[in-house]
Amino acid sequence: MALPTNTASSWMQNLDLPSRVFGEGGFGGTDYELYEEDEEFVLTIDMPGFDREEIDLAWDEGVLNVAAEHVDEKRGRRKTYHRRFRFPREIDEDAISARYENGVLEVTLPAVVDATATGTTIPVEG
Repeated sequence: MALPTNTASSWMQNLDLPSRVFGEGGFGGTDYELYEEDEEFVLTIDMPGFDREEIDLAWDEGVLNVAAEHVDEKRGRRKTYHRRFRFPREIDEDAISARYENGVLEVTLPAVVDATATGTTIPVEG
């Protein structure tokens, strides 16, 4: 028995979910890049096909929520995107900025100066 070789495996085809829920390339694909530079996080997300007005960003207790929905009435299709990003340091939420250009959303999240990483350190054994 051969396994499916396409990115939309047979069990996903019958779920009636938009493929964007799982990102480009299925579960393993990434449609974003996140890095820290000069005391701020920069998040870029590939979101082609959306208009700026269709994108909703919300900051809630250390989590950035990104959601978008585009309805193509002519073709009877709906495209959705939703993802949550948790940050390891305290963010200056009043200084968060976002820009959407050429299908790419870029969100800049300045970290609070001298803030330490949050969470619990887990030892790695081996």
